[in-house]
Amino acid sequence: MSNIGLIHSIETFGNLDGPGIRFILFLQGCTMRCQYCHNRDSWKLDAGKEMTVDQVMEEVLKYREFFEASGGGITVSGGEPLIQLPFLIELFKACKEQGIHTNIDTSGGIRLTHRTAPLLYDVLEYTDLLMLDIKLMDLEGHKKLTGISNDHILAVGRLIADSGTPLWIRRVLVPGLTDSEEDLKRTADYIKELNTLGTVERVEVLPYHSIGESKWDALGVEYPLKDQRSPSKEEILRAEAILKTGLE
Repeated sequence: MSNIGLIHSIETFGNLDGPGIRFILFLQGCTMRCQYCHNRDSWKLDAGKEMTVDQVMEEVLKYREFFEASGGGITVSGGEPLIQLPFLIELFKACKEQGIHTNIDTSGGIRLTHRTAPLLYDVLEYTDLLMLDIKLMDLEGHKKLTGISNDHILAVGRLIADSGTPLWIRRVLVPGLTDSEEDLKRTADYIKELNTLGTVERVEVLPYHSIGESKWDALGVEYPLKDQRSPSKEEILRAEAILKTGLE
């Protein structure tokens, strides 16, 4: 296992990425190229700041009293956190030794192999919650939106569900790209498949926003969704209603 991780950034007092007040650790590196990515600078696999598990835990433990008061804990996001599974295992082991709630915010962006599948099972032993972002079910649409196919992502979701780990399913709603009724219904069917063991606790719709556009500009890269509008309240409620049929 690895005691050293590549860290993109840290956010303290987060309240949108899991229950309670969260310490959010963004890991460096991602295989996806999402057109609306708000951490465009996290894509490179060989960048970021090296930190040991002990160094991360030193920072995490500063906020223990806030976790305990709010039912919070640590959320590891990215980039794609599953790229650094060996580090994640050691970090979550340390968190559980301290009684800290653990959560992974992932897009499932790894391929399951004879090496990665056992590592994913290992990290799930120390994971209290996993939030899985399903961009699209349509294969070609997914390739256009993220640069990669989604077959391996759906397989990761099935492995997580089979492990019994509590799941929150998330969908970023981008009008004209991820909001078609057909694809939302297909996503609801997938949620129903994952929920065989009753582990899907919540379905969330995240409205598209252009907050990440400034990061693309800073890198001198053209933002693909310039002038893209955010969804209306009615569109969000419609998408939520469709997706939540997967919990019925």
